[in-house]
Amino acid sequence: MAMRSMIGPALAVLSGAFFLAAPQDGQAKEIVAMESGKYPIGSIVIDTAGRRLYYSLGNGQAIKYKVAVGKPRFQWFGKTFVEKKKKDPGWYPTLRMRRAGAPRYVPPGPRNPLGVRAIYLGWSEYRIHGTNAPSSIGRAASSGCIRMLNEDVKDLYERVHIGAPVYVIRKMESVRVGRSDGV
Repeated sequence: MAMRSMIGPALAVLSGAFFLAAPQDGQAKEIVAMESGKYPIGSIVIDTAGRRLYYSLGNGQAIKYKVAVGKPRFQWFGKTFVEKKKKDPGWYPTLRMRRAGAPRYVPPGPRNPLGVRAIYLGWSEYRIHGTNAPSSIGRAASSGCIRMLNEDVKDLYERVHIGAPVYVIRKMESVRVGRSDGV
């Protein structure tokens, strides 16, 4: 049996888990419990071991997204921030990538590995972005960037603000799926 209530967009409780309807595509986003007070509202937490990104809603809740993370030799950890956001970004591969055969520039479009949105982090080399390779989601597949499905990065892009803190951690210990209200 599904119960419905309103919190921002539609929030539904189905089988003990929360789902938040995304305004852009109608796809439900899973809401999970998160250690209250550890990450400020509006922050992003990336769990590289779990291949998940969490957007903190506050009050011990977060939206959970599946992501691709850096290959083991390219993974990084620490705290940064959202520096800028761009719709339909062009891609300028790094010198290291160009030496390995990447072009100097890839314009927006279906061949662009950044997908439909890019969220630039405190330095220009790393981003949270969409992808033209959706099968990579859930894997350690990138050169350090965080990849999301295009519909998910569109949703996150609309939610996150410039200056929001971003925490990249090895493993999230305190997230549990399901209701966080004790019911």
